[in-house]
Amino acid sequence: MARPLRFRYAPGRWTDGRVRSDVFAPLDANLGAESGRPWFKPPDGYDARRFEMDNGDVALFCWNGEGAYWLGNTETPSTLWQTDKYGFEEVPDDLARWTERELLAELHEESPWLEPYPHLSWFFLPVFLSKDGRHTTREFFRNHAAGFPDATADEALAFYESFLSTGVLDDYRETMAGKLGTSQQLGWTRMTAAMGEFNAAKFLVDAGYGVVPEIEVTTGHSIDFRAKRGEDGNPLVEVTRPLPPNRRTANTPVAAVRDTAETKTSGQLQAHGGGVVLFIDCSSFPDDDWRAVRDERPDVRHQPAVVFRTRPDGSVEGYAKGSVPLDLGL
Repeated sequence: MARPLRFRYAPGRWTDGRVRSDVFAPLDANLGAESGRPWFKPPDGYDARRFEMDNGDVALFCWNGEGAYWLGNTETPSTLWQTDKYGFEEVPDDLARWTERELLAELHEESPWLEPYPHLSWFFLPVFLSKDGRHTTREFFRNHAAGFPDATADEALAFYESFLSTGVLDDYRETMAGKLGTSQQLGWTRMTAAMGEFNAAKFLVDAGYGVVPEIEVTTGHSIDFRAKRGEDGNPLVEVTRPLPPNRRTANTPVAAVRDTAETKTSGQLQAHGGGVVLFIDCSSFPDDDWRAVRDERPDVRHQPAVVFRTRPDGSVEGYAKGSVPLDLGL
């Protein structure tokens, strides 16, 4: 499975002739390719080419007197195999902005239904145009409403656009967008679990907390978030998302919640030895299943815990078990 889009940097002197022989020629020989000018003006001091392959792949190549940057969702020419990789935040700002402009135009031409959601398009760009995941990640939002039951794609997209446009996760884009995955096979379970982390982050942010993802702890694990607000102690939060009963062997929603919490508790949280708030996101549950959980308020093996469900209109319901060191209004 290929990773989200990343730049490759090839130091040295590049010319039109070298670009044709070392980059375009192998692409054309293996895939069939066209070489042309980019859609938008490259940064000052750079020259650039846009390569479009017969199979729909695209790549950008940009160079100046010191070296060249490659970014594409296609096979990498062998000349660039041993080059270092960089994220969008690790290359010069003007270069990142130019490539994002090129790729967002590409994305919106291919999937115009994403154009009304500019921040979401930008945030998930590294996976929406990744080599292996460019079809499945978009399909997950369009055909599966990002894991929300009984919701339209536009409702789900508007929900995440509203949250992401606040910018609270911008500094963690590569980490968080990458959680959606870049597989050629649509992994509904994995993708909904990833979006559960976004739901939990929104829940925390709406309650007045800042969030920092992927907190490394002494056990060698990473905990999903640290919630930060004043002198509240900045508790750690781990998120899990049970599958609704119609997608798992547990035949009741209460059993689904308990089983999922126990799996998380007997593994990662047991190794950590306490001090983590477990968030159980039931946003995949249809109304009837959620009402059964909400009314029974089942215990889970781990405390403190928060069991909640969010809807695309922004409403959240839930309950807490144990002494939760967070003010969530539950």
